[in-house]
Amino acid sequence: MTLKGKKILYLIGPGFEELEFYVPLMRLQEEYAEVVVAGEKAGKAYFGKHGNCMDAKADVGFEDVNPADFDAVIVPGGWAPDKMRRFDGVKRIVKETYDAGKIVGMICHAGLVGISAGIVEGHDSTGSEGIKDDLINAGATWRDEPAFRSGNIVWGRVVADIPDFCRELIKALKEQ
Repeated sequence: MTLKGKKILYLIGPGFEELEFYVPLMRLQEEYAEVVVAGEKAGKAYFGKHGNCMDAKADVGFEDVNPADFDAVIVPGGWAPDKMRRFDGVKRIVKETYDAGKIVGMICHAGLVGISAGIVEGHDSTGSEGIKDDLINAGATWRDEPAFRSGNIVWGRVVADIPDFCRELIKALKEQ
């Protein structure tokens, strides 16, 4: 079974973690999901945390996204989540996707977006050790594990855990 027919929104911002962006994105495409990248505005190119751009461009702007058009939203880590969570459009996208019972995937620092969108309280969580206190203070329970699903949130810890994150993400999307 593939993800053919699934439409996935992938968020991007300045300083995104390149591997957490490209590897899951390509894995979703490998499963025949349609992936749309959203950034501050359509056509905007972004440099990753390690200085690589590699044509990381937004297909659509945050404000132009209707979450009802997508089956899931994925947020990569790096420094981008701390910047993206300042956009009302990002918080709206993540909150509406979550409230609709659709999958929200977050890895590494992406939990910062989940915190600002108000969706982590009561969930088990993981991510970069650097946001552990933030998640706990937002009402989540911390688990130091590579990847898992808590409700409709798929969590990934760090770059080294991308394979586990991808497996959990694909499994959750196939079950949806």
